[in-house]
Amino acid sequence: MTVESIESLVTYRVEGRVGIVTLNRPDKLNAISIALREQLVEVLHRADADELTRVIVLRGEGRSFSAGFDLGTGGPNTDDWQHDALKWHEHLKECLELQMLPWHMQKPVIASVQGHALGGACELAMFCDITIAAENAIFGEPESRLSSAGPALIMPWIIGLKKARELLYFGDLIDARTALQLGMINRVVPTSELVEASLAFAHRMALISHEALIAMKRAINRGAEAAGFDSAIHAGLDVLAPLYAARTEVGAEMQKISSKEGFRAALRWRHAQFEDKR
Repeated sequence: MTVESIESLVTYRVEGRVGIVTLNRPDKLNAISIALREQLVEVLHRADADELTRVIVLRGEGRSFSAGFDLGTGGPNTDDWQHDALKWHEHLKECLELQMLPWHMQKPVIASVQGHALGGACELAMFCDITIAAENAIFGEPESRLSSAGPALIMPWIIGLKKARELLYFGDLIDARTALQLGMINRVVPTSELVEASLAFAHRMALISHEALIAMKRAINRGAEAAGFDSAIHAGLDVLAPLYAARTEVGAEMQKISSKEGFRAALRWRHAQFEDKR
């Protein structure tokens, strides 16, 4: 039996005992705008409450899982509060609540990743219970190059402090095979087989009883939370929010270039500096 409900930016359908949630903004590489974020939260809650399913697959339509939060429409960007740390904290808190939602859902969530999984989308995939990646997947959090940082500092919990420091400090991107070696993801599959492999994995997991899956996920999460996981994630938000309100040399130069040539030109300018230093 297949049940389908279409949203403008997020789709949800049921295949057997698996619920499939799809980011549906392919022309923007599924960048997370405010509208997409709000719909995704709503659909994930609906999927978690759906009595037909035991497992959720989270995927992106088109070439990429998601390029991360939309820097153009992903949040307020007006001069009246651009340097207000408290307003940034409130905005980033809403972003963090989305990213942590797969962690807090009662059902296991499997991220099915192709193409880009950057910034907030990389963090979202790490908060999922399982991540299956296509061979063409690229992971990373390049925010540090823009004088900011993702508020959900989950990477050290997944791959360890040393490598997380390197990736977060530099903002470098890694391919799927490297992510697998680091323990960031569970499996790498041929790009053409990603959808089939992700669903096969989910259907196999759905053979486990609903009660057992919920209990095991809850037990694992409670153990991590007892070790300080939840507090550490929220502490990261509290520490990093003021950074978004800070005036930095890089930020000022990027704003100058953006005003003359557009934001993409500013990004090219910044990333070229790192390519020259390899």
